[in-house]
Amino acid sequence: MFTGIIEAVGKIEARSQEKGEWRLKFFTGDLDLSDVKIGDSIAVSGCCLTVVEKQATAFLADVSNETMRCTSLGTLEIGSAVNLEKAMLATDRFGGHIVSGHVDGVGHLIKVENEGQSIKMTFKIPSNLSKYVAAKGSICVDGTSLTVNEANDDYFAVNLIPHTQDETVSGSYQIGDSVNLEVDIIARYLERMNEGLNNKAHEITEGYLKENGFG
Repeated sequence: MFTGIIEAVGKIEARSQEKGEWRLKFFTGDLDLSDVKIGDSIAVSGCCLTVVEKQATAFLADVSNETMRCTSLGTLEIGSAVNLEKAMLATDRFGGHIVSGHVDGVGHLIKVENEGQSIKMTFKIPSNLSKYVAAKGSICVDGTSLTVNEANDDYFAVNLIPHTQDETVSGSYQIGDSVNLEVDIIARYLERMNEGLNNKAHEITEGYLKENGFG
């Protein structure tokens, strides 16, 4: 599990393909790898990847074709910057929100507006995800926990303070760029619970009551 608080900005250093699968090497910049072991998880721009090889200032991860196709990793070139966050420890401070590292979809930056020292960014969102996004709720953009300021069926907007611009890849976004999106997992659980309640109500109305002589 992650929190959406980016620890360092790295970059894609190399990539190769074997038997249809990909192996990516990431330069980790200021990320402390001293406590990272083979098999540990690191979120790369919001994608939870497993460390298969570790070097002094880099790690390698195997990435499936599905992940390359369904996330922004497939569009990044050698040298592209990425957000990095190690999986949180039970003793860590919970600074963002619950992030699984499982990308729900890819959005696209459609507008950038200056608001004082902050920047307002508007992203087009896949239609199947819009129901999980609400104003003042949380969303994970390229692994960064952000607060939604505006939302409708087609887009959502967030404000980035100078610190976020400086310490994540968001400061280099250009119009049209693809970003990995993960909606708040609590919203998904609430939807599932609501579906269960609706199904139960349906069963009581048409099944249970008839079977017990009330129909």
